[in-house]
Amino acid sequence: MATPKSTADTEASHYCVIQAPFGRLGIWTEVVDGSLMLAKIDYLPIQSKLIAPRNLLAKEVQRQCLAYFKDPHFEFDIPLKPIGTAHQEKVWRNAQQIPLGQTATYGEIANKMKSGPRAVGNACGANPFPLITPCHRVVSAQGLGGYMKEDSPGFYRTIKIWLLRHEGVL
Repeated sequence: MATPKSTADTEASHYCVIQAPFGRLGIWTEVVDGSLMLAKIDYLPIQSKLIAPRNLLAKEVQRQCLAYFKDPHFEFDIPLKPIGTAHQEKVWRNAQQIPLGQTATYGEIANKMKSGPRAVGNACGANPFPLITPCHRVVSAQGLGGYMKEDSPGFYRTIKIWLLRHEGVL
């Protein structure tokens, strides 16, 4: 990944919107302790206006997201802003350990962590880096489960289904 070289490349914060197969992705980058980092990814509807990336990291996030959309085996390598509680970060690390093409249930992760399935689901719903931290691979023991704090069919559940199909789970 390229390192920012000028003030224009390291804007204190920058938000852009890129295309995704299921709609749009909002990408938020920030300077944290002197380093440019990804601060958040938002799932946005197709009607959202595209906003071109203006800094090197936002351009790199776009490149890596597009690479993943072409090939689910692509592995992200992006500096992430430290965010979340100790419990959330532990859940997110567990989600990152789920191999491509596989899922784990909220209960399985909860048992590994000595936590509860609902707490695992809440942490997954608070995930600021969807795609990169694959909480879409965490499912209910009875089926698909929720996604991004949405427990019923809707926008986010449609994205979860797309991602699981893309990765060969469904």
